[in-house]
Amino acid sequence: MNDRDMNELEVRRVVKAYGSGAPVLDGLDFAVPGGALAAVLGPSGCGKTTLLRVIAGFLKADAGTVTVAGRLLGGPGVHLPPERRRIGIVPQEGALFPHLSVARNVAFGLSDLDRSARRVRVGEMLDLVGLPGYGDRMPHELSGGQQQRVALARALAPRPHLVLLDEPFSALDSGLRGAVRAEVRAALRESGATGLLVTHDQQEALSTADVVAVLRDGRVAQCATPEELYHRPVDPWLASFVGDAVLVPGTADKDVATTVLGRIPLAAAPAGRREGLVLLRPEQLRLAEPEAADAEGVVTDVRFFGHDALVTVTVVGLDEPVDIRTTTPLRVEQGQTVGVRLTGEATLHPRTA
Repeated sequence: MNDRDMNELEVRRVVKAYGSGAPVLDGLDFAVPGGALAAVLGPSGCGKTTLLRVIAGFLKADAGTVTVAGRLLGGPGVHLPPERRRIGIVPQEGALFPHLSVARNVAFGLSDLDRSARRVRVGEMLDLVGLPGYGDRMPHELSGGQQQRVALARALAPRPHLVLLDEPFSALDSGLRGAVRAEVRAALRESGATGLLVTHDQQEALSTADVVAVLRDGRVAQCATPEELYHRPVDPWLASFVGDAVLVPGTADKDVATTVLGRIPLAAAPAGRREGLVLLRPEQLRLAEPEAADAEGVVTDVRFFGHDALVTVTVVGLDEPVDIRTTTPLRVEQGQTVGVRLTGEATLHPRTA
């Protein structure tokens, strides 16, 4: 077993409350495989930041355990301080020491090495994050993206088992955000460290992480790969929270669901005939000529995004309009009557009693 495999994070039955209030974390269970990058998503107040601070050691959990690389960091009678946990932290906006050069920022956690070894390690880290030769620069001479990469180099320099990233891209403009995310992901994979990214951006989580955990009411509602989370969410709330969702009433018979929009195969066949909500994504709906489709409606709105567009259609027989993601250039306009066809597979969320 190599170091990458051993750097697993396990959070078991963690409870954390502030004062006499209700628990922010309420028996939370969560695990990240060694060497993977996990993202934590959830609405405001769900416990994302509290979870990060408990793992880092800034907060002591009221119950439960935190283990990294097989080493108990927090639990009954155990609470290692942050500096002894071998955890690196990349905060929002980098938070570099403004009076220290890039090299001295990166070397900050390397006090156990002699000067020569520190210089070598700093050079390795700056190469890893794509900033060779930047050691003598000061933080104010760097762009926002460069500062975030230096912060990552500083976090990785002491060879941590785990790196915590607290919304590190939120201050970057949209054009830079994607490039820096890709560079950070590549550097983490090259280092072998396990990563935990806390973010409020669903697209960032899906496009960056190997696994995504969605928190709700202090617990993990679902933890899965981005593809599984998107296509097979455990309930309608989670379907709507992660990406755009089209939820329509339907009836499943074996492996096919029948809806007002038409019939569609199911990814998993329920036992017997079941009624419920059929989950579709906007890209599974297609615009068509009314006579060539199972459903008909009127275009009520068009939102153009460049690479594609969302067309909102009020469909006969449905209480709520549906969004259809389509390529551009557009061939429809507001007020036009269109047909709707279904593609791919859907999931059924049966009605609960």
